[in-house]
Amino acid sequence: MRAHRTRTLLFAAVSGVLALALLVSDQYLPGLPLQPKQLPSAVVTMGDSTLSGEGGGDYVGGTNGERGNWCHRSVAAPINQLQLPEDVTRINLACSGARAEVVGADPEPGHAEGSQSEQLAELAKRYRITDVVVQVGANDDVGFTDVVNQCVEAWVRRDDLGCSGPLRSEWPQRVERMKPKVRSALDDVRAAMDSAGYTPSSYSLIVQSYASPVGPGVRPELQNLSGCPFLTSDLQWIRDTGVPQLSSGLRDVAQQVGARFLDLSRAGLGHEACTGNPKTGDGEWFTRLSVDWASLQDESRAAHAMQESYHANAAGHRQLGRCLSEFLPSAEPTAVCLPDDRGNLHPVPAHNAALHP
Repeated sequence: MRAHRTRTLLFAAVSGVLALALLVSDQYLPGLPLQPKQLPSAVVTMGDSTLSGEGGGDYVGGTNGERGNWCHRSVAAPINQLQLPEDVTRINLACSGARAEVVGADPEPGHAEGSQSEQLAELAKRYRITDVVVQVGANDDVGFTDVVNQCVEAWVRRDDLGCSGPLRSEWPQRVERMKPKVRSALDDVRAAMDSAGYTPSSYSLIVQSYASPVGPGVRPELQNLSGCPFLTSDLQWIRDTGVPQLSSGLRDVAQQVGARFLDLSRAGLGHEACTGNPKTGDGEWFTRLSVDWASLQDESRAAHAMQESYHANAAGHRQLGRCLSEFLPSAEPTAVCLPDDRGNLHPVPAHNAALHP
């Protein structure tokens, strides 16, 4: 009788453990968020203009100046170029002009959409988010748009030092001041996912850097207000020094938060603005100096009439999206977007990228 009772208790204990294990394995799989497994899958992009699709045209309603929202989310944005299963939802939170604090949890008052991290936290409860791609930093201390404007002014003045003269010593300091702000934003992204029960291993966090929109290979007939009013020395500095140093800083921050890193610093080589067909722009992946004349005549839109200038165009977004699409499912922690023999971008593992010209 006692032996039978012992076997019964042992069976009950083992059954209980197995039931608990089954419950855990069914609802709380290691590495997955503490959510029902049937949630639809999604990929999310966050950050500024490169991921919003600025320059790609055909902007989603509500993001083209309506109620002060100038996020300029384009149907040509990289997220819409990704090769994903049909049942995966594409969510673009990126907003043109966004700084790190907008990606983080404490955006400046009055921003049209508020915190992207807070939006992510809500989405993470409704979707099984597999990948979060972040690109931010260019609108913070480095002030890349302001730098471009300064370079244009230097061309107008025919300044011997150009815009790059003072930036050669100042730029690395700007990058260093930017890094903790991007780090804080990425920490907020991690916190948003944590709040929905995700573990760091249950999704992929990817940080992207930036491609140079201009370079020294501009056509002489376009090195003016027709498209690219920059001094050759400044074009050289932007492409070969400024953008790579910015990329290096973002790579450091990605490593600090355990994120994967996709280096775009060499992605536009040979396809920068004003390097293609003088009349059609064929072969260029970035817009030339662009003016929306209709917006210039509207006081409420005039300040954004040149917003598309020197951003990727639709062809550029397709190529950047191609590279990101191949990087997402790979196991590489770091890769560099480089062109193949046909000129199409692909992610090359960082340890092999040095072998490419």
